[in-house]
Amino acid sequence: MADDPLDSSPSASAAAAAGGVSSGPRPALRPRREAFEYGLLPIPKLVFPEGALTQTLSQLKERLAPGGPRVGAAALAEALQIPAEQAALALGTLAAVLPAEDSALGEDGSGSADLRDLLLFLYIQSYKRLVPRVHKDSPAVTDVWPSTSAFDGYLSALSPIQFVRSNSRRFMPSQADEEAHQLSYLQKHMTNILTLLADSIDGEGDDSMVLTMETFEHLGFFLQLSEGTPLSQAATFFANSDPDMPAAPVPAALVHDWVLQHIASALEFMAEKTVAKENSQHNAFDPDVTMSDAVTNTRIHSSSPTGSSAPNYPGYYRNASFVEGCSKTSVVKQASDLKGHSIKVLNCHDSVIYILAPLKYATVYGCSDTTIILGAIGKVVKVEHCERVQIIAASKRICIANCRECIFYLGVNHQPLIVGDNHKLQVAPFNTYYPQLGEHLAQVGVDPNVNKWDQPFVLGVVDLHDSLSHPAGVSDVQAESTTCLDPDLFTNFLVRELYIPFIIAILC
Repeated sequence: MADDPLDSSPSASAAAAAGGVSSGPRPALRPRREAFEYGLLPIPKLVFPEGALTQTLSQLKERLAPGGPRVGAAALAEALQIPAEQAALALGTLAAVLPAEDSALGEDGSGSADLRDLLLFLYIQSYKRLVPRVHKDSPAVTDVWPSTSAFDGYLSALSPIQFVRSNSRRFMPSQADEEAHQLSYLQKHMTNILTLLADSIDGEGDDSMVLTMETFEHLGFFLQLSEGTPLSQAATFFANSDPDMPAAPVPAALVHDWVLQHIASALEFMAEKTVAKENSQHNAFDPDVTMSDAVTNTRIHSSSPTGSSAPNYPGYYRNASFVEGCSKTSVVKQASDLKGHSIKVLNCHDSVIYILAPLKYATVYGCSDTTIILGAIGKVVKVEHCERVQIIAASKRICIANCRECIFYLGVNHQPLIVGDNHKLQVAPFNTYYPQLGEHLAQVGVDPNVNKWDQPFVLGVVDLHDSLSHPAGVSDVQAESTTCLDPDLFTNFLVRELYIPFIIAILC
């Protein structure tokens, strides 16, 4: 049964009450997941104590503002007292998660960032990821599907059969759970965020702090409307402004009320949809699921503006496709098979996954004994909590966290970022080819002439945004770095078993 979209609209009167458009469907406010999933860096001096977060960033703003509205790596390094390479990494990561390219910053972050974007980026470094809930019958699950993981076991202890039988996925956060958690974080911190962005004018009380329409649009760093409408066009105080005559600034308090009302409405709607979906799945639950059914029912989920979303997700995600829960199988997905600009490969075991498409973002999470080919990723690849996987990826950036005994065949334009509790990671040059590869690389802006596969950028073991693997109080040390694969063990990988007379040594 198809899921209803997250942006199915309540009544127009509810929209008007929330300060949105005066008629028609309510604009559905959602978090931009990219900022939270790919924009967090475990650098201690970027993560400020929550109690002093606003004060610290306000002081940083005062130090940086005299230099103008834009900030380069050198100024950021001096202001935060961090190494120049960490400041460059921060700006590069910011560039990778902005909703639109900033020409002054550049795609690689080598330029200067808008101070407002930088403040928002630094603010969300305080975000803590949603902690997975323990499976209610984890000992029984482990008896059926033994875990050899060095991690907590909630991923590796789960077979595809148990995955399907646990349709509600109560043991780990769903996509809707994570979006609700992100919205709740923004709801809690919106007052402080707007205080950082607002300009002060003459006056008293709330009216002394105002936001321009341009500054308001910077909230699009971590908030978006499901319809793709610019934020300023959905807010009555900026809607239909004459482009030739800049809109007058509005009180920050007015913006605050509008944002919080829309977040509250979105959270309420998401909660209702989640309950309805879980009740529906409970009523339709069938405990007699075969292995073939398990693989079939959990293999591929692609969001579509006109079709149904993933069966296991109570929400509607236009910008992502999923390959999930595969075991002992092969999956081939090309550009025509995928919707949106990102792919997530989740909880796959003993399989081969081909993603031969130009995309912006890719996540590989909780996989084991699997080979995953990522054709061309224009922003970031993130690989987390994987064991004995082989990743073949052409991308601008890659982040590897909490993995063990994995081999990465990389064509990357920037240094691979290594964080968390990793063990026995090996790297080698990109080693495959398919006919559309060159076209896909050009389409997403990956330079085939630059490959930094053997230049890892290693940060600490403790992930400051994740209390799952490393509880509070654990002292940090540098993460285990990668080693280069023995050249005698290097082989080319033939996509889909096609015979190629000669292998193009691309990105090597």
